[in-house]
Amino acid sequence: MLARVQTAGLQGVEALPVTVEVGLTTGLPTFTVVGLPQSAVREGRERVLSALRHIGVTLPPRRITVNLAPADLRKEGTGFDLPLAVALLVAADEVTAESVVGVGFVGELGLDGTLRRVRGVLARAVGCRAGGARAVVVPPGNVGEARAVPELEVRTAGDLDELRACLGGRRSWPVLPAAITRTVPDAPDLADVRGQPLAKRALEVAAAGGHNLLLVGPPGVGKTLLARRLPGLLPELTREEAAEVTRIHSVAGLLRDGDGLLSSRPLRAPHHSVSDAGLVGGGQPVRPGEATLAHRGVLFLDELPEFRRSALELLRQPMEEGTIHLVRAHGATTFPARFALVAAMNPCPCGDLGHPTRVCRCDPSQVTRYRGRVSGPLLDRIDLQVPVGVVPAEVMASSTPGVGSAEVRSRVRGARERQWSRFAGTAVGCNAEMGPGELRQFVRPSRGVARLLQRAQDRLGLSPRAYHRILKVARTLADLDGRAAITEADAAEAIHFRELDRPVM
Repeated sequence: MLARVQTAGLQGVEALPVTVEVGLTTGLPTFTVVGLPQSAVREGRERVLSALRHIGVTLPPRRITVNLAPADLRKEGTGFDLPLAVALLVAADEVTAESVVGVGFVGELGLDGTLRRVRGVLARAVGCRAGGARAVVVPPGNVGEARAVPELEVRTAGDLDELRACLGGRRSWPVLPAAITRTVPDAPDLADVRGQPLAKRALEVAAAGGHNLLLVGPPGVGKTLLARRLPGLLPELTREEAAEVTRIHSVAGLLRDGDGLLSSRPLRAPHHSVSDAGLVGGGQPVRPGEATLAHRGVLFLDELPEFRRSALELLRQPMEEGTIHLVRAHGATTFPARFALVAAMNPCPCGDLGHPTRVCRCDPSQVTRYRGRVSGPLLDRIDLQVPVGVVPAEVMASSTPGVGSAEVRSRVRGARERQWSRFAGTAVGCNAEMGPGELRQFVRPSRGVARLLQRAQDRLGLSPRAYHRILKVARTLADLDGRAAITEADAAEAIHFRELDRPVM
């Protein structure tokens, strides 16, 4: 007797169709799982057998061979429990083979047959659909994310016995639980921040063009306060972006029971002790890191020089390409990582360099070594490098609110809409993503702008990458003001944002 049931296996944040094949043959009673199963999949055999015994199903004393095809794809996770159990039910004539045709199954089983939620169901449901499934059966806690897959019927059951009855037609499928809308707290308002007009302007520019931002200033002046307000300035997620973000968080196991599509842009703020794998992904099995979890949102690195040099250098590729390619002995994995980087650091080891009342105790060599913890190639990729100064007491005591996030977000959305129109039909989504070809096509500096940039390059020793990034920022400044061409004022302001390209003292 041979039974086949459809499911899907994770590969990074994507999923590939997998067929669970069960064969019952004569011979000594054994139970073998082949097809590169990892430990959680092999251990699922015991959970499945216990669940079947709990619902009164006794397998015949035969040689049972389970093949997870394709056999060259590593299978990991507990989501194979349910398709394996269903395949055994088909092989034991408890349900008909016709009842599982065109249906994908994903889920973990308890020893009593209860269906338990697993990670990555959104990606696995897409994988089942790619394999030809018209419907998918998932645990009740995963229904919300599975519903996000278009043109795929979602079914659920509380336990294996109920599932057997539904497949046999003796019971109707349960009504799907209502979608749970996770209450997302409002992002902190920019109006709460007193003073700091230059830093606020930089936040607006970073949000409008998708640029990376570094805030440099003494301790306690509001760098973290400012950085955490950037997500509230970004445009709302489109449905496609929400599906990407939800799929990533589902694979990482960060969704809760009943969660559907996430509606807010992520903000990830790892501690500076984060490992290389924790920041960009890795491990066994390979999991997404903080850079991928910040996809379509903000990655905030506070105390930037305190991060491991090796971890920071790994961000150079995703900051350019928006993806992370991990190559390991067992295969290669690609993670999306299109984030806006916001970092904060002190100007020197003691933090008082440039303070209006405190005296810096560091000599120039100490300052140079401190800033040298952040490599030049990484700084080159940060478009906006902004000083954050001490706010005067009279400004802090003022009761007059500043410009709020809603007003800034409205201007940001207007600038983004101009970019979406400009880049329609291309893979570019915002100014920061432009390559040399798009720069030549969409950013044509006038003779005066070119002369100004040449003088800045000669004086500051700008690299070609920094030169191009200044052009991108200038293009964003023009978009914020609704201008078709960049002006010398736009270029001058973009150059002014390159704080760390200037001498230390």
